[in-house]
Amino acid sequence: MVTMSTVGYGDVSCQTVLGKMFLILFILVGLALFASSIPEIIDLIGTRSKYGGCYKNERGRRHIVVCGHITYESVSHFLKDFLHEDREDVDVEVVFLHRAEPDLEFEGLLKRQHTRVKYFQGSLMNAMDLERAKVHEADACLVLANKYCPDPDAEDAANIMRVISIKNYSDDIRVIIQLMQYHNKAYLLNIPSWDWKQGDDVICLAELKLGFIAQSCLAPGFSTMMANLFAMRSFKTSPDMAAWQNDYLQGTGCEMYTETLSPTFTGMTFSQASELCFVKLKLLLLAIEVKPEDGGDPKISINPRRSKLPTNTVGFFIAQSAEEVKRAWFYCKACHEDVKDENLIKKCKCKHLANKTGATPATPFSAALSKPLLNIKNSVMAKEENGSKPVMNGRPTNKPADQQKNGKMEVGIADDQAKDFDFAKTEMKYDSTGMFHWTPARSIEDCILDRNQAAMTVLNGHVVVCLFADPDSPLIGLRNLVMPLRASNFHYHELKHVVIVGAVDYLRREWKTLQNLPKISVLNGSPLSRADLRAVNVNLCDMCVILSAKVPSNDDPTLADKEAILASLNIKAMTFGDIITNIESMGDSKDALNNMGDTTVKRPGPIYGTNVPMITELVNDSNVQFLDQDDDDDPDTELYLTQPFACGTAFAVSVLDSLMSTTYFNQNALTLIRSLITGGATPELEIILAEGAGLRGGYSTPDTLSHRDRCRVGQISLSDGPLATFGEGRKYQDLFVASLRNYGMLCIGLYRLRDAALTTVDATSKRYVITNPPFDFGLLPTDQVYVLLPFERKQSRFSFSETEV
Repeated sequence: MVTMSTVGYGDVSCQTVLGKMFLILFILVGLALFASSIPEIIDLIGTRSKYGGCYKNERGRRHIVVCGHITYESVSHFLKDFLHEDREDVDVEVVFLHRAEPDLEFEGLLKRQHTRVKYFQGSLMNAMDLERAKVHEADACLVLANKYCPDPDAEDAANIMRVISIKNYSDDIRVIIQLMQYHNKAYLLNIPSWDWKQGDDVICLAELKLGFIAQSCLAPGFSTMMANLFAMRSFKTSPDMAAWQNDYLQGTGCEMYTETLSPTFTGMTFSQASELCFVKLKLLLLAIEVKPEDGGDPKISINPRRSKLPTNTVGFFIAQSAEEVKRAWFYCKACHEDVKDENLIKKCKCKHLANKTGATPATPFSAALSKPLLNIKNSVMAKEENGSKPVMNGRPTNKPADQQKNGKMEVGIADDQAKDFDFAKTEMKYDSTGMFHWTPARSIEDCILDRNQAAMTVLNGHVVVCLFADPDSPLIGLRNLVMPLRASNFHYHELKHVVIVGAVDYLRREWKTLQNLPKISVLNGSPLSRADLRAVNVNLCDMCVILSAKVPSNDDPTLADKEAILASLNIKAMTFGDIITNIESMGDSKDALNNMGDTTVKRPGPIYGTNVPMITELVNDSNVQFLDQDDDDDPDTELYLTQPFACGTAFAVSVLDSLMSTTYFNQNALTLIRSLITGGATPELEIILAEGAGLRGGYSTPDTLSHRDRCRVGQISLSDGPLATFGEGRKYQDLFVASLRNYGMLCIGLYRLRDAALTTVDATSKRYVITNPPFDFGLLPTDQVYVLLPFERKQSRFSFSETEV
């Protein structure tokens, strides 16, 4: 200021009094003006966000951009799985891009992970912000959804707009997005640069959540097993824990991995390779990658029994770590045939012979970053030769199949000739893809029962869906629950009848997606009404599913599960005596009753409600503590460690969070999981459903009928049937080998009574899941076995459609 006034160093100065007075006034006014602008300057400097700036990749590492619903909870769950210690060589930086600044708790998390995590404030809809995050250089972009949002469709629309913006900025970036609703997947197909083959993928929470629950209707507890398999967890057993907890925790440490099979396996059948892996390498081989001879897209084939393995076949394994799975690549018959300790199977001196063939080991799920993504469609084809040897295709029972359906089913007769469905009146029994059973559209009025009609129908071995919903509640996509139960690899008479108990006004809105699926009935009632529950014979059902479509209240989110918990406790408090109605003749019933299927009472139901097979969907993980009043779970216990989850009686959408990381590290993981739980959804089916007209019927051709030849999940009891001898103190390895050799069934786990001393099931008995037990694990007569069952065109003399209680 002094310099500006020409005072400076005194070289130039005013000589007159008027000039000197002007300069004095000028300096005073200038100082005042400068002082007044100081707060503004400080404010500008202070308001500059520390989360601005640009991403600088100084270490040369790859990075991913994570956006969408970014909160402390969602980010902590994501990072816990993504940066898990079991993942090998995860040299990837995680860049979060979000409009808001992180709160204090979130900032603390970012500081703890500052070497691997970066946070930038900005919008995905702004190209400049995308440039700052270096999206065009990113390995992938992950879009997280808010699972607890009040309007799922609006949440999906916002995330799809984010994908459009990302693809518009960089059309070759790989995008993995979470969506809430199944029907919104169709809008992704409208994005020109969206390409499944280049790694773009969508994790639909409704589809997967209800698919897991549907598989639990076929094999109780299976949802827990699968959820533990794709989540990265390290187990620590303790002598202070109960025996059942140690068994369960050992299973939670298992994950799914991929690895190329060594040349030793070339030419073996899948069954032979799976037996060798289990007995010799202590690995569970689930599936293989099949490359069609016509050069088409490779597919994943689950338990394809007689399929012979070509050179460099990629296998899908269940194991404790990626290090264990490498045995499948290192195994050499010449060097390792006499090795007894599987840990000694390392790379041998003759491995260079294999390298000459150009074989390169596939990376496990946990280290698949550097591998090019395989061009795999979301379908499973298990085309097998039809053997003449009788093979069981479900759960064994002592009752032959010719006694089912009131004597209308003959032994060895193909289900196409079965009399339990009038095939003469229709040539369309399956949808156009051949993956699901199909029936001409029916109006909901033809399928509605009132309480009296339901009581007149002796329902047995069915699935009861207790649904809480308001007339204007968001659609949850019940199609995703019913379709896996209508997969074409079931024979028609094996389909479990589905009875939905809930408000008809809501179900009318869902019905358009259900009208072409057979064996569905609706009871217009309340899941809290014991009279309605007795009317649908809830004590005789194979599974009772408790769902809620109601929007959680913003006032107290912990009350979001109040109806589901009340319904669960209500059923457990019920007792059943001689209340079951037996009807001699059903000839005069209306259409809804005639569609009920087999009304023969197959087995007595439990007397106590605590023994009714049940699975409850929870919104809030912490509410799991209220499902079991007699457990001792701490309220802060993680969901997967709680008793209801270990027993398979509770499921929460939060367990699907791990799928984002799993899918990023290897796209095939999601393909395999989706294939196992959706019953066989394919890209072709996705396009058909995107039209909004529902399933289309199709004529049975050799090509579509061949799609039935695929595996399905089952559960077999060791208390009776042909496998009963293994329950008498035999080892798990004996059961595994015998089931695979004699029946083509692949054992993947056990469902065991928590109290191993029990020899019979009573009102207090509970079971828990054991994933991939050790080979020397002892078996009990009360055990039930999870198996992957091959499809059989002809009926065996055993029925597997019943669920043992």
